[in-house]
Amino acid sequence: MGIRNWIRFFTHTLLIGGAVTGILGFIIRWNEFSPLFANGEWKEVLSVLTWLIGVGFTFSVISQMGFFAYLTIHQFGLGLFRSYWTFIQLALIVVVLFDLVYFRFKVFSNGEDLGSYLMLAAILLVFGFLTAYIKAKRKSKNIFIAALFFMVVVTTLEWLPVLQANEKSWLYLMLFTLLPCNAFQLLMLPKYNQKTSKAG
Repeated sequence: MGIRNWIRFFTHTLLIGGAVTGILGFIIRWNEFSPLFANGEWKEVLSVLTWLIGVGFTFSVISQMGFFAYLTIHQFGLGLFRSYWTFIQLALIVVVLFDLVYFRFKVFSNGEDLGSYLMLAAILLVFGFLTAYIKAKRKSKNIFIAALFFMVVVTTLEWLPVLQANEKSWLYLMLFTLLPCNAFQLLMLPKYNQKTSKAG
């Protein structure tokens, strides 16, 4: 990818992260921020919005670091494990989803049922499945598992800081920012590469 298209790719992903967090931040934490709207404290609202967009930019950069690390790991895995790489990725997807539900429930559950832990894993899996399906439909059926691996395993690794803190609003806010950022990168990278090829 040429430098110009890389900058565009980076900027578009950054804007997605900022926009999603800026909007969802108010929705997810409405109980906290609603008094600002009720009292007409628009300077405070603008200040909070700016802060949320900055947080979204940070989440986006984490997403982009994870994506480019994944591209390296995927090539390494293909070279080292060859035909076994698909099965290894499948196994890692299962392990990560199990860990996301069972071990988090064991560590953080305080009289809660398993439902909320299952729901987070289900959101991740369903969004990942849909993104991988679109990716495979556009390119090749063989890429489905690799795309699902990125959307589930790599997203979970990027999500780790707030998973360890287990603060509910941040869990949802970071997840719902990482998912569109990661999906955009996965689905749109070939188009940016094509632009570079045409320009060359």
